[in-house]
Amino acid sequence: MSSTPTRILVPADDLRTFSAALLEKGGLSAEHARTTADVFVWAAQRGVDSHGTARVPAYLELLAKGVANARPEIRIESTAPAAAVLDADRAPGPVALTAAADEAVRRARETGIASVGVRRTVHTGAIGYYVSRIAEQGLVGLGFVAGMPNMGYTGVKGAAVATSPLAIAVPAREHAPLLLDMATATIALGKIRQAKASGTPLPEGAAATADGTPTTDPELAVMPLPLGGAKGSGMSLAFELLTSVLVGAPIFAAFHSDDPAGRKHRQNALLIAVDPAAFGDPEAFLGAVDDTLGTLKGLPAADGVPGVFYPGERSAAVAEERGAKGVPVAPKVWRELTDHAETLGVEAPKLGG
Repeated sequence: MSSTPTRILVPADDLRTFSAALLEKGGLSAEHARTTADVFVWAAQRGVDSHGTARVPAYLELLAKGVANARPEIRIESTAPAAAVLDADRAPGPVALTAAADEAVRRARETGIASVGVRRTVHTGAIGYYVSRIAEQGLVGLGFVAGMPNMGYTGVKGAAVATSPLAIAVPAREHAPLLLDMATATIALGKIRQAKASGTPLPEGAAATADGTPTTDPELAVMPLPLGGAKGSGMSLAFELLTSVLVGAPIFAAFHSDDPAGRKHRQNALLIAVDPAAFGDPEAFLGAVDDTLGTLKGLPAADGVPGVFYPGERSAAVAEERGAKGVPVAPKVWRELTDHAETLGVEAPKLGG
């Protein structure tokens, strides 16, 4: 009796090219398809499978249904040198936020610090990618996203706020950049789906039923609960104000109104780039970041743990390993990708024996 492989290994470049080809057939321009595929494969290489190539079929559906605009007219509006708003015209999040990250870097080079708000995009993907893109240029990157309410709020019955994430990337000279990428939820929606598929109980206090009752049963769980209770729900509400309200595209108030249009899928974001050169010697800054990270790693490890790690360190190591050995793709996801490839007339990568 043959066993079913748990993962299929695909070279990162092949996976990127394949994903881009599918997205281009789905309606995106070649450039936008490549940009979107870059974000997915970046996440997959770092082990963030929920935001990796498993998203390709979902994006093809968003494009087919017109939820995502395959040919957006992206506009950048600005009345101040250090701030701008990018109107995404419902472009896929990777397209809009990659452009916003590059715009933030360009402005921060001139002004020391710059922020770019993103209005009317759909599903931003792994926001760690965009702040990492800023950090690759030697700047500090910060990112906030607000989306459709799908998480509890302390004291409220039912879904109230979004699992709005925060990401911070700080460049270093010798170490991999620090990358903090976290949702305001205790557990991701994708983890609830995975637990349901495997029949694995959920952690205490991580998820709830439709009316907000905490549960560990993945069959009953429909939404995550906020990280740290009032802390996580408060952060999510603050991010709605920093993104959606700031760029004139409120989500929370519209979602909870009587207007049916308030439930139309959309997301907003804010990216900030900080140039260390505006605060002093950028080389000294990078050296001090290395010293800080090195000091942390030199602290005595608690009993039974493999070592002391800073945010982003282990995922960077995973990315390096997967870059060399190939990116694991779940058989179910691979079947979905190859089924779409057959339908769209795209050649799938040939896997090694």
